[in-house]
Amino acid sequence: MPRALTSLPRGMHVLVLDALSRDHTVQFARGAGAQVVQREWTDFVDARRFALARVRTPWALMLDADEALDDVLREAIAGAADDANGTVGYRVRRTTYFCGRPIRQWRNEPLLRLFRTDCAVVEGHPAAGGRAALHESWTCAGPVAELAGTLLHFSYPDYASYRAKYDRYTSAEAEGIDASALLLAGATLAGLARFPWLLFGKGALLDGARGIYVAYKSAMYPAVVAWKARRT
Repeated sequence: MPRALTSLPRGMHVLVLDALSRDHTVQFARGAGAQVVQREWTDFVDARRFALARVRTPWALMLDADEALDDVLREAIAGAADDANGTVGYRVRRTTYFCGRPIRQWRNEPLLRLFRTDCAVVEGHPAAGGRAALHESWTCAGPVAELAGTLLHFSYPDYASYRAKYDRYTSAEAEGIDASALLLAGATLAGLARFPWLLFGKGALLDGARGIYVAYKSAMYPAVVAWKARRT
């Protein structure tokens, strides 16, 4: 949270939605001048809709607690709304870090994050299909441009944090699909085919053991979801 807040353009109004955290998030956010709203956790899509409904500015920037703007992106965001020229939203490019270093497989991911408050819609897009409110993304009806710079994503400081999130997400997705032996077989074969593409096509092999680990886990993610669905 501190890194996210301190990376924002100076003078930006900040709304922090806190899921009744027990750390120092609320104190730090209020100390930084942010408006804090607390509520019990529901799911990712509902939380973002709840937060957007409380935004009173014409434009909104959605940022997670484990993300931060680099210097170039911060400058681009500061001037984006004034140069809109009919644009209703802006994509940014996100790079995710794993064990302190960026991962090629997760580099330059295009995400709509800056948009007019009155036209943005968020929906879940679970990686394995189904009904889970995960892997959400924003859309806007109208012209969308792209900003320079990089959104830095520090979601996985170590292997343990990655495994914990992977287990939590695959379990949540498993609750939203119908168990099927055919689905499990298809997802497994598709994962085995996708693994070498991530290694060589996306450059995961160049990241060494970290890249190989993430590539394999990512490729087999839908199969793990299907397997968990069969167990429940």
